[in-house]
Amino acid sequence: MTTAAVTGIGVVAPNGLGVADYWSAVLRGQPAIGPIPDSTYPVRFAGQVVGFEPDRHLPGRLVPQTDRMTQFAIAAADWAVQDAKLDLSGFDPLDVGVVTAGTSGGFSFGQRELANLCHRGPEHVSAYMSFAWFYAVNSGQISIRHDLRGPTGVLVADQAGGLDALAQARRKVRQGTRLVLTGGLDCPLCPYSLTAQLAGGRLSDRDDPATAYLPFDVRAGGHVPGEGGAILVLEDRAQAGARGAAVYGEIAGYGATTDPHPDSGRPPNLRRAIELALADAGLHPADVAVVFADAAAVPELDQAEARALAEVFGPHGVPVTAPKTAIGRIYAGGGPLDVVAALLALRERVIPPTVNVARRTVDRAVDLVEAPRPLTGSAALVLARGVGGFNSALVVSTRDIVDR
Repeated sequence: MTTAAVTGIGVVAPNGLGVADYWSAVLRGQPAIGPIPDSTYPVRFAGQVVGFEPDRHLPGRLVPQTDRMTQFAIAAADWAVQDAKLDLSGFDPLDVGVVTAGTSGGFSFGQRELANLCHRGPEHVSAYMSFAWFYAVNSGQISIRHDLRGPTGVLVADQAGGLDALAQARRKVRQGTRLVLTGGLDCPLCPYSLTAQLAGGRLSDRDDPATAYLPFDVRAGGHVPGEGGAILVLEDRAQAGARGAAVYGEIAGYGATTDPHPDSGRPPNLRRAIELALADAGLHPADVAVVFADAAAVPELDQAEARALAEVFGPHGVPVTAPKTAIGRIYAGGGPLDVVAALLALRERVIPPTVNVARRTVDRAVDLVEAPRPLTGSAALVLARGVGGFNSALVVSTRDIVDR
């Protein structure tokens, strides 16, 4: 069966621009959560990308057409293509696809244009509003920029969507698409977006960034939002070898489930998603070297995740980490960033830490990694859950991969 290999990575994250800076910060546990400027909302902190200048990374004509989210996506896609050492002009445009995930869409752009409509009139609304706000805009703009006409789509499933996009890209590679640019980006920090998130009841209102996002901690009280994400290049491993491309690893397995209604009395289905992903990868629980947790920081959701992990791996049965505690939950961008960290952890044979969590939950069923720890093995499991009951599990593997 065709193997979907990762040959290029582009990262825009609160703790680094580019894969090298991101990984260095993740490994150090460098915190990148800070105050939201001029915010009067109960949520006071976020993981914010610093040092990103659109004019340096995008053609000038694209800057006024795009939301900050899409500017991140275009830059990340460019960097992923460069990292994969690709000359896309050598491919038939119909053989290269784009599959991304988004949660908020271009809300900053939309907020600005809605204000123009209300305060200045319809003649002052940008014509680009027709697409700049939309969830699919990242896939569209990346496709246009690189003249790509292969299978294209967008997944919307909150935090789970980023993993779903990678799985869909893998599916397209297996079906014969030569290359797919895939991942997820979000930029949900404008008032328009924060209002919607606050209505969901899962944002932290703590007044200290060091205690604002504490999954698996007795003080857990919601998460901190963040912005950014990652784009990956997926291609058939045989093709990658033929063109001499270095490979980070492969997308080895995937499983997705949906939880029943909270009032149904039935248990959540994260465990089943994990089991499906392991079966798809042809692995046993003992083959997994590390789990990158969803880490909701909502007590009942943390307990459900800990229970699912204990049921599959046994209590304390596998190292678990959540580097997102340093940058916030980035929704559709969070899963792809965790996949990047998982691939690099397998390559470097070290598990990056979860930061700030000190007062662990009473049952301590989770072997939470709080300082860098040596890693043994070639497979990692990445988990993500989305509002609405979405569960996604993705296995990445570096088995038989020559060091990049």
